[in-house]
Amino acid sequence: MSNRLLVTGANGHLGRRVVEILLQKKAGTVVAASRDPAKIADLAAKGAEVRAADFGKPESLRAAFAGIDRLLLISTDAIIVPGQRLGQHRAAVAAAEAAGVKHILYTSVVSPFPSDSIIENDHFWTEQAIFGSSMSWTILRHALYTDNLLNSLPNALASGTWATATDNKGRNSVTREDCAKADAAALAASDFSKRIYDITGPAPVTAEEVARMATELTGKPLKHVSITKEQLAEGMKSAGLPPTLIGALVGFDVATARGYHATVSPAVQDLTGSAPTSVRDFLTANKAALMPKG
Repeated sequence: MSNRLLVTGANGHLGRRVVEILLQKKAGTVVAASRDPAKIADLAAKGAEVRAADFGKPESLRAAFAGIDRLLLISTDAIIVPGQRLGQHRAAVAAAEAAGVKHILYTSVVSPFPSDSIIENDHFWTEQAIFGSSMSWTILRHALYTDNLLNSLPNALASGTWATATDNKGRNSVTREDCAKADAAALAASDFSKRIYDITGPAPVTAEEVARMATELTGKPLKHVSITKEQLAEGMKSAGLPPTLIGALVGFDVATARGYHATVSPAVQDLTGSAPTSVRDFLTANKAALMPKG
């Protein structure tokens, strides 16, 4: 008998792609869960069972998870209010256990640790909640998305400078597509042991190396400038970003400077059978999106 597989956050970029991959591979009974099921009606048309699961209403989760064998808990985006996301995750873990879910998978971050940064802290304590449950589990520790470069590089190319607080240390990012493929493969597996996978790209790349790649691809000069975490935070504050988001973004650079994001793992290859996409290959494929707008 095939497993019943549920993906939370199925209207998000990652969750939607995981569901699509599972359906393409005909990997058991696929259940797509979202706060607003109407927004994933297209997934239902493709063959997914659709359920309502509102992380803002913890009481809705147990019913949403009923009858599920393997559940992929995709971390929510509730990072503006401190403690909100961790509360949502803990409630989801408790609901999954109460609903009789056999195996829970969770999208964490590489090298989580107790921290003032809401990202690492939430992931660390969510993992602890999972470890303390009666379910078997798989932790999918995603590296930072290579895709995020498409948000920062166009403006940097327009100005000619790109400031980070990474101390030009290497960061091994991974594409969202590679994460989706790895997550789908792990969810579809009949593995009920307890495993931790670091979902990373093929090699760490420094900000200076990324700047050179962007220049080569666009013909526009781009210089990387190292600044302090305080300077980075002040610039974000001037741009109007909320304090918790500033803390998270600055935390990424600080963690990179400390070597926490240089992890190299064969997990993408092991899970999917294909090597992860390099930063250069990703930027080359998305060259048009690098060009400054306007």
